[in-house]
Amino acid sequence: MASSSSIESNSRVSLNFSLSLANGDIIDSNFDRPAVRFRIGDGSMLPGFEEKLLGLKAGDEVESMLQPEQAFGVVNPQNLHRFPVARFSALLEDELIPTEVGSVVSFKDAAGFDLPGIVASISDSTVVVDFNHPLAGKKILFKASIDAVIAADVDTLEIKI
Repeated sequence: MASSSSIESNSRVSLNFSLSLANGDIIDSNFDRPAVRFRIGDGSMLPGFEEKLLGLKAGDEVESMLQPEQAFGVVNPQNLHRFPVARFSALLEDELIPTEVGSVVSFKDAAGFDLPGIVASISDSTVVVDFNHPLAGKKILFKASIDAVIAADVDTLEIKI
């Protein structure tokens, strides 16, 4: 029976969750929306969040303060890149939307995908852009309420009418 199954690797889970900073600022929450559905291990949630769900059943709730290593990672100094200020001259001079510390700028990586970064500092000669995840280095309060669990070995068929 799906409702008595414990969450394990490859279980299908339906839940509501919230992510908050240590100071209580909510980053993301779906408690005011329908539950999300995903499979444990499919990459929908970070491994540190999934780890807190293992062993839980439908009806269970969890609240856990995750260290940066369990959430969005620690700040990697190698993800801070210095660029010549001349490369940003058009952006810095834009009167409508001037680039300043805290602005998000986007670059193309080798495969042509957008790579966003946050302007960390601007000097007369360089612009430092931080490519770390914006939540890197932060403790995250993870809350979840488990709606349903379907064991990994149970086949299901979804019929849409």
